[in-house]
Formats: sequence, structure tokens, C-alpha cells
Amino acid sequence: MSMPDSIIIETQEKPDAAVIWLHGLGADGNDFVPIIDQLHLPAYFAIRFIFPHAPIRPITINQGYQMPGWYDISSLSIVDREDAEGIKGSSTMLKLLCEEQEASGISASRIVMAGFSQGGAIALYCGCRYPKTLAGIMALSTYLPLPDSLAAETSDKAVKTPIFMAHGIQDNVVAFQYGKQSKALLQASNFEVSWHEYNMGHTVCEEEILHIRQWLIEIL
Repeated sequence: MSMPDSIIIETQEKPDAAVIWLHGLGADGNDFVPIIDQLHLPAYFAIRFIFPHAPIRPITINQGYQMPGWYDISSLSIVDREDAEGIKGSSTMLKLLCEEQEASGISASRIVMAGFSQGGAIALYCGCRYPKTLAGIMALSTYLPLPDSLAAETSDKAVKTPIFMAHGIQDNVVAFQYGKQSKALLQASNFEVSWHEYNMGHTVCEEEILHIRQWLIEIL
């Protein structure tokens, strides 16, 4: 599998932590680069931020129009007719990116898988199945894809990874109920989920960025 092109930004020389942040459908790796400055993390944090670009693929719900996407979507109800092959392929890519960070000397316990919308779905799917305990999984305005296979595919170590989930109550792209259902399923599967909801649509707000900052400081 070919690795995606990525934007890589290091906050210090010799980073000892990594945040791999996946964008949403139709965006690219540049989408969340500005959040680094907005987080105002302590200057001593040596973090490698990695923002991969999703491959260009036809998206069925958009009349087959080609755009950056981690997997195909064929129904307005995103949890119907899921693109298992695309989800698993992008999850494998994220796992390889994570292993690449481990090979560079950053321990799994210092790696955060993060993502917004489609990107968050891949972060949740992959992180909950990773064979080691990660620093955390950050899932923004998203849901857990292919939920029926979670129980069989998760590991004792993955269950110890803390999860930050955030969702807008007025989200008209990934319905709020999908986020809440995923949170409930993860908690029933013994994952520790820090849940945050905001009076917003399918976006990120200032209050949420503040909560992400607090959580990153806590886990790193």
C-alpha cells in the first residue's frame, strides 16, 4: 500500500509525541494545519503533527464526482451500505503511519490518532483495533464505522486508549444521534470516552478547541 502525501509540522526538534490528524471528505491535509496555533499548547511540547491527504476517489452520493475521501459514501444515511473495503484500506494506511512513527522512536503511548468527520471515523476504526495502547483517539463530528465487528477485532490494549469525542447538536452532515450511538457502543465495549457536545453544526468551535487543548495536555 502506498503511503499518502502528508503535511508534517514539528513544534520542536526531536519530537517525542505525534498527532496524526485526518481531514474530512472533500478537504485535504491543509484543513487542520491552522489548529496547531489555535491550540496554544505549552512551548515545551515536542509534537510531530502529521496531516495526510486522502486519495482522490469517486464518491457515489456526489454522482460519482472525484474528490479526496477516505472511503466512499453511497447513502444519505451514512451508516447504511458502508464501504467496508475503503474503510479498512484507509485504516491500514493510518496503522502504517502510526508504525512509521514508532519506528522513528516515538512510542505508541505518545501517538494520538485524530480526525474530523470521515477522518474521525477512520481514527476511531483504526485506533480501537490498534494492537497497542495509544496516547489517545480524537474523533470530531463523526461516528464509529462497521460497529458490528468491533467486539471481535479490538484488543485488551486498545481498550485502554482514551477517546475524546465531540459533536455539534445541529450537525446536518453526520447526525448527532450517530455520534451518541457510537459513544454508547464504545462505552459498552469498556472504552473510556470523554464526550463533548456543542451548539454548532458540522464544524469546530472555539470552546471545542479549548477542550481539545486540555485533553492533549492531560494525555501527553
